[in-house]
Amino acid sequence: MSVAFQQCIHPDCAATYDVGQILTACPKCGSLLDVNYDWNAIPVPKSLSGFERRWTTRLNPIDFSGVWRFRELLRFASDEQIVTIGEGQTILQKNDRLGTTLKMNNGCLFLQYEGLNPSGSFKDNGMTAASTHAKMVGAKMTACASTGNTSASLAIYAGVTGHFQCIVFVGSGKIAFGKLSQALDYGAKTIQIRGDFDDALARVRDICAKHPIYLCNSVNPFRLEGQKSIMFRVLEGLGWTVPDWIVVPGGNLGNSSAFGKAFMELKHLGLIDRVPRLAIINAAGAGTLEEFVNTSGLKWNEGRPNAAQIDARYSKMDQQNERASTLASAIEINRPVNLEKALRALEFCNGIVCKVSDQEIIDCRARIAATGFGCEPASGATIAGVQRLRDEGVIAASDRVVCILTGHQLKDPDLTMAYHSNDPQLIAKKLTPAGVTSTPFANPPVVVDNDEAAILAALGIST
Repeated sequence: MSVAFQQCIHPDCAATYDVGQILTACPKCGSLLDVNYDWNAIPVPKSLSGFERRWTTRLNPIDFSGVWRFRELLRFASDEQIVTIGEGQTILQKNDRLGTTLKMNNGCLFLQYEGLNPSGSFKDNGMTAASTHAKMVGAKMTACASTGNTSASLAIYAGVTGHFQCIVFVGSGKIAFGKLSQALDYGAKTIQIRGDFDDALARVRDICAKHPIYLCNSVNPFRLEGQKSIMFRVLEGLGWTVPDWIVVPGGNLGNSSAFGKAFMELKHLGLIDRVPRLAIINAAGAGTLEEFVNTSGLKWNEGRPNAAQIDARYSKMDQQNERASTLASAIEINRPVNLEKALRALEFCNGIVCKVSDQEIIDCRARIAATGFGCEPASGATIAGVQRLRDEGVIAASDRVVCILTGHQLKDPDLTMAYHSNDPQLIAKKLTPAGVTSTPFANPPVVVDNDEAAILAALGIST
């Protein structure tokens, strides 16, 4: 077996498989898989600052990549096998203006803006790794189910590299046109089924299991390996020091799972001396994890979460035809496939889960954007979560908090325009059905006559 291998996360199984196999679940017990490593066989730098040397060799595409410049920490592929399109050129930005509104001390609130990735979202961190593995195993066709970002990311990797034919499954419910338009533009074959994301994911998993199609959703363990790199860049942006909190939206729970695994490995390797706390923020209309953790008391339980409890809740969803519903389409998911890995991350990082309303999400999205970082609605959940945890005294004013902004604001421009509009019909169509009753941070255009005096009057300039 090579230095990398796939391993079942269930402790009573823990079966291992070669990285050359295409697996999205353990063949023996059906549990999720990790990509693990023989760390003794990998020349990992003695300190994280050792990765800084790659800033001097950035003409090499894999050193330019904000994922693969940390490749010793996800060493399942050789340099020659890596598929990269320049992902991970993201920034960690201190934001005291926003921090002040949250009653935080100066220098304590940071935004990790993943909207700068080639497809405009964090998904590229994982898709470069999944595409690399697809290339390694000789895949000719790739597929995913998506609420938008995953399809855009998979499609751009297929389009730029020319390695794969790309198939995208989307539901017939809410999907942001800004995201869907990317998949169409990048040449993906798009299949729209009658159902929501959970239906689309179940269908694509079934089809990929029966046919030679490589699945690129976050149930794919190689996807999550790439998403670990977001945390490496956060540490890099903080001078290789560990923050007190990582705050992330909770949808399919791929990011939170990947972040937990990143910190588990860094602690094991002695590259960090402590781990941050993890806060996963659900939308109230898609709060499965929050319900499991805070209401039902579901825990990782050393790799043995209460499966009967999970199955009973999902059966009830089926019986009552419960569907996720939130304006934050990226996290509009009722059955997160990485639930168990997220429970593991919560335990390791002493994490918490909370849920916030759509009103809080879109208000906070507008507050973030007003400081210069326009982001998709799901990203607003991070600041909404911090606000709530500050109000409850869970996060202190002096804590260093990193919020993950998952995607660019142009992912969902219709929602942004509705929020800032003073058009009652547009507001009623886009916002009111979700329970949004006000737009306190709106910045609507001012309509005036084409006249200098009228313009000056609108600007408050006296003549």
